[in-house]
Amino acid sequence: MSAAQITKATNSLLQKYLQELAANPLRTKAFTTEVLGSTIAGAPVNRPAKDASPILHLLAALNINLKSLKMAIYGFLVSAPMSHYLTGTLQKAFAGKTSAGARIGQIVANSLLISPITSSIYLASMAIINGAKTFDDVIRTVKAGLFSVLRVSWVVSPLTLTIAQNYIPLALWVPFFNSVQFVLGTYFNVRVKQQLRIAAAKKAAQKKKDEEKKE
Repeated sequence: MSAAQITKATNSLLQKYLQELAANPLRTKAFTTEVLGSTIAGAPVNRPAKDASPILHLLAALNINLKSLKMAIYGFLVSAPMSHYLTGTLQKAFAGKTSAGARIGQIVANSLLISPITSSIYLASMAIINGAKTFDDVIRTVKAGLFSVLRVSWVVSPLTLTIAQNYIPLALWVPFFNSVQFVLGTYFNVRVKQQLRIAAAKKAAQKKKDEEKKE
């Protein structure tokens, strides 16, 4: 296939995607985020233990990694609707306002209102996906990682929002932000795993101390 044919096919797919995005915005964003979410997981399919649940054996037989499935569900049911409505609310609040002050206000609102919400929900979801067993484990993961995630978000969000304000059509804001989150998600996913290991180690150490005190 020639370069011209590839370009034509790519443009055709992009046009169809944009048409679907305009006709069914939430559904299209949900499927987009679902694909990105499962791609972030990127985990190989492991052979389950003999005593594992039938569901795990079925997923393995279908060559589906459980974590990738969880990430896809998170993208479809949590991340996409959340981004759709929060970004939509931000756009409506500043609709028709193009002054420098309004654009700065939009960036500040995104950083101080939307980022903490999305970051907290993201960390809680990743904690569950990565094996957090109790509500306390989830809370500890959120507390341990929230500032680190926000610190990165407060650097990246103003830049991406400025790019969106100047170059990205409103309908494409969520897919654009999701693409950025795809890159950051890989980094944050590693950080969440580290936080879970640290939390598990602290929990085990505390349990050992408690047992020693009893003795």
